[in-house]
Amino acid sequence: MSAALMRLWGLTAAKEAALGPFQRLWRGFLTGRVMLSFALLFLLVAERLITQGVSSRVLWLTASYFFAAAIVRLAFGPRKPSRAPALHWVFTLGVDMLVCGLLMQWHSTADISLIPLLGLPVLMAAALGNFTVLVGAVLGVCATLAWVTLWPLGMHVNPQQVLQSVLAGMGFSVLGLLVYQMSQRLSGEEQEGKKSRAAAVMQSQVNALVISKLTDGVLVVDHDMMVHSANPAALDILGLDVQASLPFSLACEALWQPLLVMAKVTMRRASPQTADLTLLPSGASPIGVHVRSWLTSAAEHSRRTDTSKSHCVMFLQDLRTVQAQIRTEKLASMGRMSAAVAHEIRNPLTAIIQANTLLAEDLNDPGTQRLTRMIEHNADRLRRIAEDILDVARVQRQTDVAEHVETLPLDAWTAECIHDWSQQDPLRRLVLQHLTAKEVSVGFDRDHLRRILVNLLDNAMRYKGPHPDSLQVTTRLGANGQALLTVWSDGAPLEKSVEQHLFEPFFSSESRSSGLGLFLCRELCERHGASIGYQRIEHVTERGSVSGNAFTVLFRRPVKAHGSRQSGVDELVV
Repeated sequence: MSAALMRLWGLTAAKEAALGPFQRLWRGFLTGRVMLSFALLFLLVAERLITQGVSSRVLWLTASYFFAAAIVRLAFGPRKPSRAPALHWVFTLGVDMLVCGLLMQWHSTADISLIPLLGLPVLMAAALGNFTVLVGAVLGVCATLAWVTLWPLGMHVNPQQVLQSVLAGMGFSVLGLLVYQMSQRLSGEEQEGKKSRAAAVMQSQVNALVISKLTDGVLVVDHDMMVHSANPAALDILGLDVQASLPFSLACEALWQPLLVMAKVTMRRASPQTADLTLLPSGASPIGVHVRSWLTSAAEHSRRTDTSKSHCVMFLQDLRTVQAQIRTEKLASMGRMSAAVAHEIRNPLTAIIQANTLLAEDLNDPGTQRLTRMIEHNADRLRRIAEDILDVARVQRQTDVAEHVETLPLDAWTAECIHDWSQQDPLRRLVLQHLTAKEVSVGFDRDHLRRILVNLLDNAMRYKGPHPDSLQVTTRLGANGQALLTVWSDGAPLEKSVEQHLFEPFFSSESRSSGLGLFLCRELCERHGASIGYQRIEHVTERGSVSGNAFTVLFRRPVKAHGSRQSGVDELVV
């Protein structure tokens, strides 16, 4: 049937996966009608064969009722009925009452009473319909009993038969009300169950999401030391892949023995435990782990200490992460203090530089001039460190960069910065340029972008080889529509310990560096919605394919500076 016709009949589509108690009860009643009609047909046929007391029209009526019930079961069974009055009640309850009435009229000489058959439509209306449908079904049953009892005898009726019909009608009414009350109660409990189940599913999803995103590892271990649940952080601490299959045993790896012992202690003592453990992976550095363990509430509320059915929940905190957080906080405090100190020493340092310059003009002794040059060199170094610290402080204090953002043509501005930087030492500062982001503009403060590029060029110059193509600058447009600026040099690969802390403040592999250059580059990029990263990649040179260190700035999506009626800032898309 079409969906519009089903709605007209008061039926809606029901998914098999969402089959509920109401839908199962509806199918059960429809199946019961088919079974009852078949049993009735079988008994009447048997009576016809034995006694010849059943008329042909009774058999035809019963057979028609059986086939109609089967068709309704096939057509209406997959659908969900409406509880309110609708056409489908006419083709179920109405047909049942009509067939029962005709059978009672045509088969009135039988010794078997067919009045109990009228109980099926009453039960069906009480269990599946609303109160209006129930009242209609009870009135229909009473009308059927009155019709069978009073017609065609008129006033010459059997008082005993009338009393039986009245009592049957009252009994069906009471039965319908009781079943209706039970149905309403069960329906309310079903709704509450659905709400509770939905809340439980949502809570489990929230718990799973929170646990999966925790930086601390979470393990759920049973009495047999089998891990039934582990979040990505815990798998990383255990040295497993994120896609590792569960469950697995803590006893299968020697690395996990400290965790195994702590889980057993927690189970044996039936109380929370806390400890700092050391995991010793083969061929790698030891891993310090702060572990806290609890038992599930099943053991806590038990009258006797029985942990056979409880689970041990272990929280693993990588001490390396804790130390990194402490180091970051210390660096932040040190940065604030350093900014204050740099601000205080900048003025005296300027006076020292000026005094040394005046003193050098009046000295002719080579030894004394060498000393003044040393003073000048070291004072200039202190001045640069102080300026770097103050630049970082200015960037961190800056909250609104919109007024400083300009639309800069990436290739033209990159070429201009490289030219200015190279002119300071043309013989040594050789840069091979591959500028392929033509007509691409980026939103950036011009002084900030110049500072980033100069810092990257200075770092690359410090570690590059002696060849003319040892230092290369590339601009291009990525596949996702974002512009990239890459500074590459053929220097030696960075150590892992250095690579992990590249963009941290005050970290440097050289004693003469402030360690703020790359940190300042990262801060400036983040202020403009860009990002900066490091990777070891190969570039094609005249010597062939050469591996080198590449620092790449990934800008926001580029804007077209030419032919636009709006400002570049307004056109920027993150």
